[in-house]
Amino acid sequence: MLGSFVGRIQKGLSFFTPRRSTPSSEDQLEAATLVPDDVKEGHVAVLAIMGEESRRLIVELGYLTDPLFMGLLDRAGEEYGFSQKGALAVPCLPHELQEILDNRKAEC
Repeated sequence: MLGSFVGRIQKGLSFFTPRRSTPSSEDQLEAATLVPDDVKEGHVAVLAIMGEESRRLIVELGYLTDPLFMGLLDRAGEEYGFSQKGALAVPCLPHELQEILDNRKAEC
């Protein structure tokens, strides 16, 4: 009886406690699953990162089967693991990723 009384008081007082300013895990999950406006259907955002140099590119999904790009994905798995959220990060210089994309365009 005393326990339920204390519980009701705590519940009532919780109304007056300040709300957390940090986002909840649900808010973070929702933000991680939102797709930016510049990423069209059939595309993925890729971050080429090496040291201090980085660049974000929008890549067609078809590039994911390119042998050179698959090599970058293997390196990304080794370096960053497989639980990345948001843009896909690959460990290479931005111009190296751009060359892979340009070479495939030239072949098509």
